[in-house]
Amino acid sequence: MAVRKLNPVTPGQRHKVVNTFEQVTTDRPEKSLLRPVKKTGGRNNTGKMTMRYIGGGHKQKYRVVDFKRDKDNIPAKVASIEYDPNRTARIALLVYADGEKRYIIAPIGLTVGQTVVSGKEIVPEIGNALFLSEIPLGTIIHNIELRPGQGAVMARSAGSYAQLVAREGKYASIKLPSGEIRMVLVTCKATVGTVSNTDHALERSGKAGRSRWLGRRPRVRGVVMNPVDHPMGGGEGRASGGHPRSRKGLLAKGYKTRAPKKASSKYIVEKRK
Repeated sequence: MAVRKLNPVTPGQRHKVVNTFEQVTTDRPEKSLLRPVKKTGGRNNTGKMTMRYIGGGHKQKYRVVDFKRDKDNIPAKVASIEYDPNRTARIALLVYADGEKRYIIAPIGLTVGQTVVSGKEIVPEIGNALFLSEIPLGTIIHNIELRPGQGAVMARSAGSYAQLVAREGKYASIKLPSGEIRMVLVTCKATVGTVSNTDHALERSGKAGRSRWLGRRPRVRGVVMNPVDHPMGGGEGRASGGHPRSRKGLLAKGYKTRAPKKASSKYIVEKRK
């Protein structure tokens, strides 16, 4: 993967850095795996705005991605690597031996024509989904389940990965992208490899209009509001705003928001940095 800096022939292209889409092999998605996406504009069922700074954006179709990988021990051939407007990573179209088609998150190194498989007693190769009890220690993994059969919830965005560091009894210890080391049941599945499109972090939109295409409206800073609208608003001239906090008064910039008695804390071996 690589990025491309454009020649600044217009002001919007001066700081623009875009992806080269080298890995993408087709611009035609699989129709049977598309679903409509209804835009809300940040409004609820009564028409009241409940989420600010949402609206507009290009029309999109949702690609149904298989996060469970529950079609065990049936080989699937990679038909194409595609762009997905709903996520930062690339997706791969799999065609199973019985003819069924499914999308998965494409890891780095997955190519068209390659065969992947999931289930028990599978070779831990790129794109294969295995139980944590069968993955060798030290292996780089992604798309990790938190509960057996739930489907992948961790390490799914572009360039992210985790590492299987230990196994003891019915739990495996995984070092997550945040640096947190967490225990997960060995009956949970994970996919071998690193999520594709690692250069996503290097991209720069170049202009405000590209945010509007993504459905993001201009965001107003709390410090420029009036005191009635935000705790950090008001003051003579350009006031700094005081202690950083949200519109509802919750402290920010370092204040810990995790519940101190949260039940899942006992599974965290080492907290994130």
